Amino acid sequence: MDVRRAADRALEQARSALAADQPEKAADHLAGALAHAPALPEVHEVLGRLAARPGGGLDLFRAGPHASPGRLAARAHLLAAAGRPEDGLPLLAAASGQAPIGDWAGIPWVAEPALGVRIDPGLLAQVLMRLCTRVGEPAPPTLRPYLTVARHAVAAYPEHAMLLGAGSALARRVGEHELAVDWAARGSRVRPSKLGEIWLGYAYRSAGRLPEALAALRRAVAHDPDDLSVYADIAGTLADNGRLDDALSWVDRALERDPDYDCAVHTAHRLRHRADGDLMHLVRLADYIRDHPDESHEHTDLADCCRDTSWLSGIPASASLPRGHAPASDEPGDEAVRRLRQVAALSWAHPPAAYDAALPLIMVSPADLMALLAHPPADVAAAEIWACLGLLHQRPEEPWLDSERRRMLLGLVDGAADRVTEAALFALIVAAWIDPSARADVAEVVTARLTEVAQRPGARSFAELALATPALDVPTRQLAAAMTRVPALPRQRGRSRLLLRWRRG
Repeated sequence: MDVRRAADRALEQARSALAADQPEKAADHLAGALAHAPALPEVHEVLGRLAARPGGGLDLFRAGPHASPGRLAARAHLLAAAGRPEDGLPLLAAASGQAPIGDWAGIPWVAEPALGVRIDPGLLAQVLMRLCTRVGEPAPPTLRPYLTVARHAVAAYPEHAMLLGAGSALARRVGEHELAVDWAARGSRVRPSKLGEIWLGYAYRSAGRLPEALAALRRAVAHDPDDLSVYADIAGTLADNGRLDDALSWVDRALERDPDYDCAVHTAHRLRHRADGDLMHLVRLADYIRDHPDESHEHTDLADCCRDTSWLSGIPASASLPRGHAPASDEPGDEAVRRLRQVAALSWAHPPAAYDAALPLIMVSPADLMALLAHPPADVAAAEIWACLGLLHQRPEEPWLDSERRRMLLGLVDGAADRVTEAALFALIVAAWIDPSARADVAEVVTARLTEVAQRPGARSFAELALATPALDVPTRQLAAAMTRVPALPRQRGRSRLLLRWRRG
């Protein structure tokens, strides 16, 4: 059912509920109709009928912490109909924050110049800042109506520094770069501050004006030398413009102040990996993430560095080995197959993420996991990979060297190069990523296996696995790198450069 048909169906149900004097049910259906088509005139016509009820219908759309976007928007429209658009706008912006692609604000009352005058400029600044934290850059064009409100408010309050800065942040996200620079510059002149300089630096950066961006961010540091997030921003800006040495110097300055500050640590490992390609920078970053679960905000540095890299983010082109030796086993149970289907995929953000994704397989017995290796379901992608990751979850409390999970995986690594040996080796490598005590042991196993298959079919895939292995010695890593320089099969075009061939069938 397309969006318009879904909206019409919900609207029909809302009208029927109103005809049956069931306003609460009508409100539920109307919120659903808004979710499908936020600016559809027919939806607002029925909403107007609810607004005619005693109390303006506000009791039908309460804005709790878990209210849906449709319910938030409905209450916002009713507040506007009651002559209180300044109270409705924050709710409408909250709906946009939850579902940015919806045209929640594309309605006449938001575009009225009077709204920008009536709403308190400090409140509007907070609304815009909250909205900006919920959307990326660039933001969808559905947020442009909020920029219209900001224009009207800036015209009414031209010296309000927070409004100018928050408006700049929104303007930057919707592609109005010169306006963003103008507003941020005006705000920083009205009230010089760290936040004002950060807004200005970001506006300059988005406009492609690197020297001015760096100058503004350096002034932000002067305002508050202890805000190490700005150091990380400067480092990232420099690195993105080819000045890696300067970027690393800013990272080092931040780490001198606080060696455990999360933004600086993430940026440092990402940039050092970019500088020399050493895998251990990413492994140490994974260690840091594991040891510091309560970070200030979500970071994507590890996933960004692993993206499109063989085995670090998915199965590579060379992973097209034969099915080969399957451990003798009965057919797997239905529940084991169901759980495998639940987790199986051809890609992951990084090795620790692959381990986490396989967690539901902890409920599958080792016998069933072995059965999945012997009889992989035809419709499951990379079944061997996930069955071996399931084995890695068995008895996780046991110390690595004496563990049952190590014994089972080592038993699968031996033999000809095929999908099972490859999958078991990958699971061992994942163990090395998540458990420092396993690293030397896994590196030794990978080295021995790579040396053994160096001149055999399937060697390239094993070499790519070796390059994903923590703590591998330099000679083995050099050997693996040389082996991967063999011309590869043509790669498919698509959003990922990995050729993922482990689909069954």
